[in-house]
Amino acid sequence: MTLSPYDQNLDKNPANHQPLTPLTFLERAAAVYPNHTAIVHGSRRYSWKDFYARSRRLASALSRLQIGPGDTVSVMLSNTPPMLEAHYAVPMLGAVLHSLNTRLDAPILAFQLDHAETKVLITDREFSGVMADALALAKVRPIIIDYHDLEFPQDGKPLSQLDYETLIQNSDPDFKWRMPADEWEAISLNYTSGTTGNPKGVVYHHRGAALMCYANTIATGMGRHPVYLWTLPMFHCNGWCFTWSMAMVAGTHVCLRWVRAKAMYDAIVEHKVTNISGAPIVMSTLLGAKPEEKRHISHRVSFNHAAAPPPQAVLDAMIAAGFDLTHLYGLTETYGPATINEWNTEWHALEEELKAKKRIRQGVRYVALEDLTVMDPETMTRVPADGETMGEVMFRGNIVMKGYLKNPEATAEAFAGGWFHSGDLGVLHPDGYIQLKDRSKDVIISGGENISSIEVEDVLYKHPAVAACAVVAKPDEKWGETPCAFIELKAGASATKEEIVAWCLEHLARFKAPRHVVFTELPKTATGKIQKFRLRDLAKDA
Repeated sequence: MTLSPYDQNLDKNPANHQPLTPLTFLERAAAVYPNHTAIVHGSRRYSWKDFYARSRRLASALSRLQIGPGDTVSVMLSNTPPMLEAHYAVPMLGAVLHSLNTRLDAPILAFQLDHAETKVLITDREFSGVMADALALAKVRPIIIDYHDLEFPQDGKPLSQLDYETLIQNSDPDFKWRMPADEWEAISLNYTSGTTGNPKGVVYHHRGAALMCYANTIATGMGRHPVYLWTLPMFHCNGWCFTWSMAMVAGTHVCLRWVRAKAMYDAIVEHKVTNISGAPIVMSTLLGAKPEEKRHISHRVSFNHAAAPPPQAVLDAMIAAGFDLTHLYGLTETYGPATINEWNTEWHALEEELKAKKRIRQGVRYVALEDLTVMDPETMTRVPADGETMGEVMFRGNIVMKGYLKNPEATAEAFAGGWFHSGDLGVLHPDGYIQLKDRSKDVIISGGENISSIEVEDVLYKHPAVAACAVVAKPDEKWGETPCAFIELKAGASATKEEIVAWCLEHLARFKAPRHVVFTELPKTATGKIQKFRLRDLAKDA
């Protein structure tokens, strides 16, 4: 076979081919805009030059602790500067960042530390109690670094003799960090489930993270120097990769330790916030603020929301309050948002009812995603684009995970047929936009957090009075969805709603506990299978 001239003497070399990585965005921002404010945290301000130097100092400190390529560094941190610094410092060594969900309970945290084979743990003193319990349960014995937030001091006792700020100050601001040898190298690890079933440690690579940065800036319309308020947890899909995206446009991270109405309004007004991301709970918190907490917003703020779409009344109220809304959809396996409800200018002329129907669709693929569709998972053929035929939402492209850590079976299942199977059921509209209709895995999305109904049911079945149970999502104006438990009691047994909720709180993270409990005979098929579709309808009025 004769080679084309385009395939001769035109090989890759260091001058024309470098691995894609978000690490270079930080280096560039520090060089081009050294004095521009990169991070706001309470009264503290860090410039891009400071941010870069502190990240290199952390990388230097971790290097002295023998952290290198392929090692896992876990962090239990709020939306604070160390969390942002870890997003650069850890991959600067070729290591992998594992962000722990600060809302989880000790057994699940211990499971994740063990499964990730954590070598170093950076933990905020706010979470000392639960982390002490988790470390007692875990088999791994990581080196622990305590972070004491001087802007918002916490009472938690330190878990080690290593203090974050002391390490930073005693490390090298000019540390020579490494580029990834290959853009396919792992950059981060994010878990989707707990101790039950297959472990689902989702692995991201440098290439996907970098491409998400480009896609995020386009999807959100962020120009130069945007101001981003961190209402979205940075542990959630690495903050949808905005932890890295902001360096590309040399914007300003406004850290928010706790999502509280007054703090959000103050930050939006005082820092002229341009961009926010979050679940419907953030909208509800803003709209439900007390009069004395609210402040007039004189500029428009771009708000990217995901999870279950909020009611139309909430959307209308947010628009009236000064927010421009964009509905996104994705999964941990797709680096966060991978679809966008891109607003077509022709829709402005539609009646309000039709506009509302357009707003709740999940949309079209991100520019960094190569393909998105709805398929019959059995035949792997696309469903008709009629807005009615149900199928499974599937993704294909460079912002799909590497796979599940140490779980080849789950990885193979997720990628069957050359597509990522989301497990979400939806329809394909004639204009190519997708819309979710149900979740085949019975996952409840509450406040942006995924709750496995199976996990909650397992806890309920252990209650001595419970004969049978089923947990489904109940629409909630504040949280998007909340768990609703339907319970059949054993003959002669008794229990109250309060007892059931208390039982769940004893065995589950607080946000996973059912907010609604209904005692009833469960609807079943002839073979005894519980009919959850009927319970979902009942839950709406529960």
